[in-house]
Order: sequence, then structure tokens, then C-alpha cells
Amino acid sequence: MKSVGNAIPRIDGPLKTTGTADYTSDHNFPGMLYAFPVTSTIGKGRIEKLDTGSAEKMPGVHAILHRGNIEKMYRVEPSAGFSEAYLDERRPPFEDDIVRYHGQYIALAVASTLEQAQAAARAVRVTYKTEKPDVNPDLELGNTKPAPGEEGRPNVDQKNNGPGKVVSERGDAQKAFDAASVKIDHVYTTPPETHSAIELHATVAVPDGDTLTIYETSQGVVNHRNVMVQQLGMGQEQIRVISKFLGSGFGGKLFPWPHSTLAGAAARTLNRPIKLVLDRATVFQAAGHRPATKQRVRLSAAPDGRLTSTQQDYVNHTSILDDYEENCGEATPYLYSCPNLKVTKGLVRRNIGTPTSMRGPGAVPGLFATETAMDELAVLLKMDPVELRLRNEPKMDEGLNIPFSSRHLPECYRLGAEKFGWAKRNPVVGSMTRDGLTLGWGMAACAWMAERFDAEVIVDLRDDGTVRIACGTQDIGTGTYTMLAQIASERLGLPVEKIEVVLGDTTLPPGPLNGGSMATASVIPATFLASDNAIKKLLSIVSASKGLTLSGKKPEELSYTDGVVHLKNQSPGSGMPFGKVLTAARVRSAHGNGKSEGTLGKKADVSRHAYGAHFVEVTWEAMTARLRVNRVVTVIDGGKIINPKTARNQIEGAAVMGIGMGLFEETVYDHRSAAPVNRNFADYVMPTHADVPRIDVHFLDYPDMAVNEIGARGVGEIGLAGFAAALSNAVYHATGKRVRDLPITIEKLL
Repeated sequence: MKSVGNAIPRIDGPLKTTGTADYTSDHNFPGMLYAFPVTSTIGKGRIEKLDTGSAEKMPGVHAILHRGNIEKMYRVEPSAGFSEAYLDERRPPFEDDIVRYHGQYIALAVASTLEQAQAAARAVRVTYKTEKPDVNPDLELGNTKPAPGEEGRPNVDQKNNGPGKVVSERGDAQKAFDAASVKIDHVYTTPPETHSAIELHATVAVPDGDTLTIYETSQGVVNHRNVMVQQLGMGQEQIRVISKFLGSGFGGKLFPWPHSTLAGAAARTLNRPIKLVLDRATVFQAAGHRPATKQRVRLSAAPDGRLTSTQQDYVNHTSILDDYEENCGEATPYLYSCPNLKVTKGLVRRNIGTPTSMRGPGAVPGLFATETAMDELAVLLKMDPVELRLRNEPKMDEGLNIPFSSRHLPECYRLGAEKFGWAKRNPVVGSMTRDGLTLGWGMAACAWMAERFDAEVIVDLRDDGTVRIACGTQDIGTGTYTMLAQIASERLGLPVEKIEVVLGDTTLPPGPLNGGSMATASVIPATFLASDNAIKKLLSIVSASKGLTLSGKKPEELSYTDGVVHLKNQSPGSGMPFGKVLTAARVRSAHGNGKSEGTLGKKADVSRHAYGAHFVEVTWEAMTARLRVNRVVTVIDGGKIINPKTARNQIEGAAVMGIGMGLFEETVYDHRSAAPVNRNFADYVMPTHADVPRIDVHFLDYPDMAVNEIGARGVGEIGLAGFAAALSNAVYHATGKRVRDLPITIEKLL
């Protein structure tokens, strides 16, 4: 390959480093007003009175919008999926007077400036009938019934409310566990984590007659438009959603949140452009989070280390009205060979905002539990953790009973162990030291799905010798602009600098969400097909034109090589560059369209996943209780890597998030008001540059042709999956303290 596989810098880098890339809140329009939400200060109850009189008289205030004076907003059709209109919080704003979580929107202040809108929002007086909210962090594995009074609510899968719903099962896991001589049975918990992107959630809604343009912080502009169409009761042709650049999302901006609907409704009600930017506290309250999880993992093995049974029972908290499931058992059925397995799930309702996808949803907390359990089993067996995993390497996906498309996880273990120096590990707890510090070495496996969404791409070969490629997907900071340019460059044989990439607009052909690590894999087939169709169009133009040296030749007699049109039996040097061909034919461009179907949710003949292994070194100073992640080696089996530079950046960023998950991050709720207590960057602790060690990333090069023509899988999420387990296993090796409840705070090690 000529372009794919090259570590080129991001083509949008100069725009970002010079400050000329326009993010959502950078957009301003004549007559624009600022909106700021009035949010509930209780976690459960009912609004009895909303007094807006004083606020409405304040300087610069144009309106205090609420149920009684804003355009009607609607629910989204319940069964709508990712390709139709999906969102996690299905109740539209202001639907009723019931308060179900702290921070729920109850009014919207609109004023000439942001400061005036914020002051007016604070001046609104609300009288509540208050009830005691439930934000109990202990998630009972056997108590997942609906909240009292909410049993018959609409738009909820009632079947999902019972405990112990089976996700995957084979053999008789309990019988095998009872009969085993070597077994472990432990409970693992992960706390709520909140997406903490530097760019705040924002919407700029601009009305124009009966149409509405929405500039949005979105990881999926097409889905966002589809949701707004339903919630605002408009036609699809009436709404345009734009997101050219995103200041990170981590899944928190994957699906629409109520503030966007409010901004659109306010713009229509007042017929003025509206800018609504959430503050950090509101992001913590009403824009999603990774839910708390509680998992019981039971493993049994023969004395030689081969698993005889696996049981994983998990629950996660969700909101009162929405069934958000954190699919903790996603990787369990296929990661290891085991004849007897059972995975069950359940939901626990709390008075919190609706959870949502956060980088590696399901697999990330799930692998913390199962990979920590595997380490505990290795200790019990007195076996090396790498060797235990190698002994349980499956020959096929035993959960689906189908072969793997491509799986090189053992090579990840071996290469990672070699690069890390794992052979020097002394398994005795606290036995390894360096420079007066105790070392801890831990490792874990990781896995993530390798699927595709539907995608459509257009490619235009232009008369100036350049190419325009356009798709209604978006670049969320991961390098989609650069990746698409490289893919088109590969197919068309042109340098990347000759290719213009246009993204982030619903007027473009519909593209995939940037979620599930599927955007890259999704656009490859559509881009190749669009490029091929553009070449076909070019050859037909040449054939039909007059006055060219190749005029009159049938398209099948012509060939295209690296931007040059020539006779099939002659070298490219004898032909004409396509730009000159189009100029001579007085045609602006040769247009090609390409569509490809997704694979997600469809029956498959092979099991498609990415794999990897993390190796982590921590240092521990017992006298002062100082713990530090000192070194990381990660090896990823991610298929063909389009751009090693941006891919490595993704794994490095995931490792940093893994340090946050393992050691720092935890959203804490006040049991009295249900408010997130630490809803700011002073109290919600995350890794800083000072906490980040050397991160050594390696990629295997095994293209997975079952995923797409290049064999590329996504790598955005796999770098976080399993990382917290590798870290916690290293902590145990250093300290002898097995922490099963994240984060690993100093108090838990004393």
C-alpha cells in the first residue's frame, strides 16, 4: 500500500493549532441570544410553582421559557435504532412536572448575553413537593425491580427489569463450579465516571423561516438530525446539523441530550438564533455518564489451569425512566475457552440522570472484573498470568460457535511480555524493588468488537487535479479527516495533499456515528466504491469527448493509474492527467457515489473483534503511601492500521483514561439532594501530565479482511478495555492488597 500505513500528521492539525478551526460555540450570528437552563435542585419530587416574574424583569432578558410557553416537544419513536433516531434520555424536556434527578431541566432563561441568561436562571424561584431520592451506591445484585410508581412507564423494555436475565450460557456452569477443587468467587465494583471533555456540550440553533440549522457538539450528526426531527416535530428536509470539529466526546456526545432540543425549540419560539453552552456542573448532571456497576465473578479451573466454569452476574445503575444497559458481559463468552459459562444482567434504578456510552461501554468495566478475577485465579494456581491465559486460548468463538475472522491474541501476550521484560518478574508479592521503591507488575487482556455501520461517500475528481471526498460522518478528534484522505489516496493513487475532505454536515451523504470504534471500518468500503465509480465516470467522459487523443475509445479500452488516463495496453506515461482531461472536456468533475452496508447486529459467519494485551508497572513507597504508574506496554491486534501516528495517539489516550479509571475517577452523589458532589475539575480527579508514564505501544499487522477491503479495525476503545485490571493486578503484586472496588485510593491500600 502507498498511503495506508503511513504515519502522516493530521491534515486538520494546522487549523487546530492556529485556532482557526471553528467549534460549535465559536459560531455567532446577527441577533443571537444566549440561553441557560434552570435546573432542579432536588433529586425527586414535583414542581408545585414556577415563579419567573422577577427573572423576566431583569436587564437583557427576552424570555423565561417553560412548559406553558415554549413550542411543543415530542418523544422519539421507542424502537428507533442507531440508523434511525437514537438517544438515551427519551423523555423530552418539560414533558411533565415530575422531578426524577438533580439537574433536570425545568425552565430556560434567554437573554442578550450569557451572563444575563445565567443571572436570570438563578433568579427563577421554584417551589417543590420533595421526596427522598435514591442514589444508594450499593447495587444489590438481586434487587432490580422498577422504582415504585414507575412500573407502567412508556418507552421502557419491561422485560429488562428483572434480575438475572441470561445474556449467554453454555453447559452447566454452577454444577462445574460446585465440583471444582480450584475456584474463586468475588464481587467487583466500578463507580460512576463522567465524560470530561474540555469542550463543553453546546448547541447553536439558527431559524430561517420553517427551517432550522443546528451547530452541535455531536459524534453523530445524521442521528442527531433524525432525533431533532422527531422531538421538534419537523420534516427531515427542515433541519440541518453541522459539527465540523469536536473537542472530544468519549461517547458523551454520541447521542443528543435535552439541551439541544431546548435550544431548537427556543429558536423556533423566539425566531432568533440561540446559543446554549452547558457549564461543567450541568454536564455532570444532565449529559450522561458511565454508570456504576457491580459484578460477581465465579471461576473454576482444573489444576493445570484450564477453566472449567465461568459465571458473571452484573448489574448497573440506570435512571428512573430509561433502560441503559452497560453490557459488562460483552467479551466474556468469546475471550477464553470454557465449556461451562453463564452471564446474567440486571438494572438498578436510581434518581440520577440517564447514563450513556463512555469509551468502551460494557467491555471496559466488564474486563476490569473478569481480568482481575483471572489474575486472582493465577495466584491461587501459583501460575504465571500470561501462561494461564495462553492455556485458555480458544480455537473459535465458543459463545456463537463460529470461527474467528482473525485473532492473534497469543502473539500480543508474547510480544508484550518480551517488550516489557516479563520474564524477569518475581511472582512473590512485594519482592521486586528498584531505587528504594517496591515494583508491581500486572497484565491483562483486552478485546473489542470490529463491526461496521451503514455509510455513504461521494468522490469528485476535479478539473484542477484535486479530489473532493465528502461524507456525513464527523471527526471527533481521532483523525477522521486524515484517515479518509489516506483511504482515498490509496484508491486513487494521488498524494494526500491533493485531497479535500468534507465532513460533519447532514447535507452530505449519510455517514456513520463516531462510536463503537466503527467509523473508520465503516467508510472504507463506501470510499473505495465511490472512488471506483468516479474513475468509471471519468473514463466515460473521456470516451464521449472530442478532440482528445483518447477520444472515441471505449471505456473498457481505457485505464486509470495514479491520476492518469491511458490506454490499457500502454504505460501511464503515454496518457493524460485526469485534471487536463476534464479541462479539455469542459467538465468540472467526475462524480462517484458509494454506499456500503453495516454489519452490526446482523448474523455473522465469523467472529470479528480486535484484541490486545496491557502490561503495567507501578511503584509503591509504603512509608509515605505513594503509588505511581511508572511504565506501560500495550500490544494491539487491530488489523491493518491506517495511520500508526493517530492510532498510537488513540491507545496512549486510552491508557491515560485507564489510569484515571483505576486510580482517580469517581462521581459521588449527595444522598440528600442526589446532586453530583464533585461536579467540577477541582474535585473530580483525573490524571494530569505529571501522572502519565512512558507508554510503549505496538501494533501487530494482520489485516482482517472480514471487516473491510483493507482489513482495518477500529482502535479507539480497545486501549481502555482491560487497562484498569492490568493496573490493579500490578498494585496487588506490589502491595498485597487486592482492590476490587475502583478507584484504587490510598485509603484502600493502608
